Amino acid sequence: MKKSILILSSLFLTVLMQGQIIPQPKPGVAPTIKIGKPVTFELKNGLKVMVVENHKLPRVSFNLTLDNDPYTEGDKKGVADMTSTLIGSGTTKISKTAFNEEVDFLGANINFSSNGASASALSKYSGRVLELMADGALNPNFTQEEFDKEKTKLIEGLKANEKSVSAVAARVVDVLTYGKNHPAGEYVSEATLKNVTLADVKANYSTYFVPSNAYLIIVGDVKFKETKKMVEKFFGSWKKASAPSITFSDPKDVAVSQINFIDMPNAVQSEVAVVNMSNLKMTDPDYFAVLVANQILGGDFNSYINMNLREAHGWTYGARTSIYGDKRVSTFNASTQVRNAVTDSTVVEIFKEFKKIRTEKVTDEMLASVKAGYIGRFVMQIEKPQTVAGYALRIQTQSLPADFYENYIKNISAVTADDILRVANKYFLADNSRIVIVGKAADVAPSLEKLKFPVSYSDKYGNPTAKPEFKKPVPAGVTAKIVIDNYIKAIGGEKAALAVKTVVMNGTTTIPQAPSPLNYTSKIDAKGKLMVELAMGTMSIMKQVVNEKGAYVMQQGQRQNIEGTMLADLKADATPFVELALSKKQGLTLETIESVNGKDAYAVKNGKTTLFYDVTSGLKLAESKVIEQGGQSITQTTNYGDYKEVKGVKVPFNIIQNVGFELDIKMSDVKINEGVTDADFQ
Repeated sequence: MKKSILILSSLFLTVLMQGQIIPQPKPGVAPTIKIGKPVTFELKNGLKVMVVENHKLPRVSFNLTLDNDPYTEGDKKGVADMTSTLIGSGTTKISKTAFNEEVDFLGANINFSSNGASASALSKYSGRVLELMADGALNPNFTQEEFDKEKTKLIEGLKANEKSVSAVAARVVDVLTYGKNHPAGEYVSEATLKNVTLADVKANYSTYFVPSNAYLIIVGDVKFKETKKMVEKFFGSWKKASAPSITFSDPKDVAVSQINFIDMPNAVQSEVAVVNMSNLKMTDPDYFAVLVANQILGGDFNSYINMNLREAHGWTYGARTSIYGDKRVSTFNASTQVRNAVTDSTVVEIFKEFKKIRTEKVTDEMLASVKAGYIGRFVMQIEKPQTVAGYALRIQTQSLPADFYENYIKNISAVTADDILRVANKYFLADNSRIVIVGKAADVAPSLEKLKFPVSYSDKYGNPTAKPEFKKPVPAGVTAKIVIDNYIKAIGGEKAALAVKTVVMNGTTTIPQAPSPLNYTSKIDAKGKLMVELAMGTMSIMKQVVNEKGAYVMQQGQRQNIEGTMLADLKADATPFVELALSKKQGLTLETIESVNGKDAYAVKNGKTTLFYDVTSGLKLAESKVIEQGGQSITQTTNYGDYKEVKGVKVPFNIIQNVGFELDIKMSDVKINEGVTDADFQ
């Protein structure tokens, strides 16, 4: 049984692609800028306050930041996360519901975390909003009921992320780069989160939510004298205390560049990150040259790496590099996502661009364009209150000159091609980089081992592992037809499968940023008709139909007819069990036995589609298909599980489709030979 949601994938990936295209300002005369200067004062408890008056708009923003040293949590990693979720869940004076209702009534935004709080509102409500923010931050109401609820939600989120290649990649890059005993290398797991108690949260709050390293920055349509009185009134009772001062040894780079591979058999593409340590500070003479060099290498859309991997080769929708000036040790990172077949080539091309920026002078045209783009974005950002607040905070916490940002454009403009060469060799360590790749080992690892870099293997948590067994040989006598026939037997037999004329599947799923779960409905008619719909309540988000006339998709009220190879693929899918036709088809090949979701599976290839059948049960575990989108080849996977019998036939009650994110569909109801009419496919 197969379900297709190809158009949703196309839409999602197109949005991603378009999000990478950032128009670059043309070079011109560098503008003169003025950045609001804060008036500062300090409360007796140690809270440092900065007020920047800006009367252009009747709005105000508040940012409370605790600039404490990072710390480790060991086998209770997750205490700070739980503290963040619980702050703001009402106060000792106001219930959670009443607090949230008043914030909404004022049209304000207030957010809390274990590292501070933030708020924004119309300036006429500034006093009450600051009072609410202070009350939420200083008088949190930590209850067992909220603790249990939020802990359950966090654990569910962690479980979902275990299937996410990007989430695993983010975790393991930090683990391998910093080490598990460093604050930046620790990660929250279900096991560590289960160790966390409400008492731990209260202890964390009392230890670290203190004013000694706290900064309150207020920007907007306010008067200093009035604001000072409000701050003293609302924060003056904060008990004076200092957070522990903690230091950690800095992680070291690898002696030689090497590949660390993490096998995720469900990966449809590889997550690639090339990382080395950086001790760049904002006060370093190299700082501005490094910013420009990073833009040239991978920070801009027109950067070396992005133009190579995306524009020249069409392997990715975007490739980026990043490096930041920080108080503490951080990293330089080059990252991208590419299809399995070009993972090895991607590594080669990234290092090719490393060599270019380290050995060849950037052209005057490229240098001027990057500077102009950087300056243009800088000028646009300074109009935002949160930007001004961030500038004021960094001047204080990173010991920057008071005129650091006034001189920003001048310092960017002064960077030369020689500066780019010098800092590229100092900060982009082509010979001492850790190349972390998360992907499907069976498809990727053999070609990586042919590169010049040594390869080691780790699990999803950064623990060293033995080299995985990529593919196993198929036993003698087993053919693709035998595998397909065994599947038909496993679901109930050919007679039972042929008796299925229609199938209705109803379920729910979630997508990122959606406020509530989506309803999923699929209807299939053995006559070659198919309807798939995602809806939020009564509102259709996406509907895809195949009928005797053709196929179309409806999204946001817009209809688009489907033609060409996609139409042919959809028509082939418009049947309850494609295996009934495959059993009689010539040209199928049985390639290998591969690991799929922890089980050995026969990999049967049918053109651009590979179907995976459990060696033991015979049931279909997954399928992957190569499709063309935007001139690029994209691999789309679908996983099947939780098989249950309905009217003598086993069908999957869990379908997970990768459409740029995991679309995890859980069926609540499956009907066979009922609930379908011709009108469903119009």
